[in-house]
Amino acid sequence: QVQLVESGGGLVQAGGSLRLSCAASGSIFAINAMGWYRQAPGKQRELVALIRSGGSTNYADSVKGRFTISRDNAKNTVYLQMNSLKPEDTAVYYCSLTSIRNYWGQGTQVTVSS
Repeated sequence: QVQLVESGGGLVQAGGSLRLSCAASGSIFAINAMGWYRQAPGKQRELVALIRSGGSTNYADSVKGRFTISRDNAKNTVYLQMNSLKPEDTAVYYCSLTSIRNYWGQGTQVTVSS
């Protein structure tokens, strides 16, 4: 079993920054990718950023240039640096790990006030 523990969410004013962390532990085999998704009230969960084992990344158009995903392979930890935050970034952010199956964290709330 794999456990994902997220941290770093909170309340920030528009234009501010937050850094999310997600540490993976347990029976981890080959990791294909780790990423961050978010879900705002009344909306579907959407991809925010993804980093593959080879280091390539994908970002949602809405966060390009503002968010940066990175990964510490030795610690099985993925980070999401979020700058220039906007109220529309408000959501629960979920960490994901793709191995032989998908795993999800419990989610961390990010609230951006205007």
